[in-house]
Amino acid sequence: MDEVFKALADGSRRSLLDRLHARNGQTLGELCDGLAMTRQAVTKHLAILEAANLVATIKHGREKLHYLNPVPIHQIGERWIKKFEHDKLKALSELKRRLESRDA
Repeated sequence: MDEVFKALADGSRRSLLDRLHARNGQTLGELCDGLAMTRQAVTKHLAILEAANLVATIKHGREKLHYLNPVPIHQIGERWIKKFEHDKLKALSELKRRLESRDA
C-alpha cells in the first residue's frame, strides 16, 4: 500500500488518473495531449502508477492502452478511511438515540 500512497502523492499522477477516469483506455499520446509535461515525464509517471497497480495496460496492435484500476484506491478507503468514519457514525447514532429519547 506504500506504493499506492507514494503514487497518489504527486499531483501530476493524480491528474493522469483523473484523465483515465474520465475516459479509460487511452494511449500515451492521448494522455499527453493538453498536458504541460514531456512525453518522457508522462511515461515515467505512468510507470510509477503501473508499479502501484493503479494503471493497467493492454497492447492492442501497435498501441498500448492505459486503464484505471480503482481497486487499490478502494482498498485504501476500506483500510484507512472507513475505520475513521465508524466512530463518527456511532457518535451520530448515539446523538440521534438521545434526542429521540428526550422527545418521548
